[in-house]
Amino acid sequence: MEDNKKIKVLVIDDSSMFRRIIAKYLQEHPELEVVATAKDPYDARDKIIEFRPDVLTLDIEMPGMNGIEFLKIIMNQCPIPTIVISGVDGRCFEAISAGAVGFVEKPSSSTMNEFSNDLASKIKEASVAKLDKKKYAKTNSSQVNKSVQRKSTFNSENIRRRNDKDIIAIGASMGGVEAVAKVISQLPLGLPPIVITQHMPPVFTKRYAERLNKECVINVLEGKDGQELLSGHAYIAPGGLQMGIAKKNNKYVLEIKGGEKVSGHCPSVDYLFQSVAKVAKENVIGVILTGMGSDGAKGLLDIKEAHGYTIGQNKHSCVVYGMPMAAKNLGAVEKESSLEMIPNVILNQLKRRQSTVKSKD
Repeated sequence: MEDNKKIKVLVIDDSSMFRRIIAKYLQEHPELEVVATAKDPYDARDKIIEFRPDVLTLDIEMPGMNGIEFLKIIMNQCPIPTIVISGVDGRCFEAISAGAVGFVEKPSSSTMNEFSNDLASKIKEASVAKLDKKKYAKTNSSQVNKSVQRKSTFNSENIRRRNDKDIIAIGASMGGVEAVAKVISQLPLGLPPIVITQHMPPVFTKRYAERLNKECVINVLEGKDGQELLSGHAYIAPGGLQMGIAKKNNKYVLEIKGGEKVSGHCPSVDYLFQSVAKVAKENVIGVILTGMGSDGAKGLLDIKEAHGYTIGQNKHSCVVYGMPMAAKNLGAVEKESSLEMIPNVILNQLKRRQSTVKSKD
């Protein structure tokens, strides 16, 4: 967005009362301008043509054509950054797959202020999101991915047996729901444990882990305090809590607790990265993916300074090149790569470590 140029927002919701409430709260943010509201996808189509909004807010549950069906059409014809408003039934992840760049939980009357601030923040982030029409016209390749993964398992088991000290840490924010999925769905069984912080509210992280567990060959679950980290498993930081690691009886375990926000977030990527840098040192592979802001940049630098290996997603493949850029500007990124190639970068680094360990035997 240019300086002093307001972000034009179109609010789409079948409830006239909720449309008015959202518009009222958003107008309190000087950077935003609600240019129109729409009662359904058909009304929204006309308003998009008339007002050319920068960002849409979209209710999923609407009569006639639901929000997800509408989103697929929009993303195929004229992609517009969209924030969906969802309950905790998991449909927000369908919307993300269809092209939404973020979501917020439907509010209760007591959480309206918090909701409106969160929504406004997401809209500002979405206004700089980069969308590609071609991206949403492809078919799901998860079955192909699983076939490739099974073929790769043997080598990855060798990697794991050679060095049980390794750990992979991944951090992401806006655009990261799909980015994290793309990375770990390409990784085979037998790799070191993976710890992940994706900015997301409570409850949704459990749904997210369940979704990823169905899509990936590796086991994916929401992390629990005191849990031992196992090969072939990925652990998602629970929403609203900080997740780090500790070492007990020569094994990595999760440390999850409530606490203040770190770098503006809870869970925080910096918190996770700083923890793994301190505990696992040179055995960490740190990966920072798409997201707004700078959370994770300092933590990734800590990993690099501890002689771990650091990877940053490149600008071209990011939805929002904020967090990876901040890390790169700090000198924290050792290897910058496209999202599609990051799984290969991780595997190649593990193979190099395997060769180093083997040469010392």
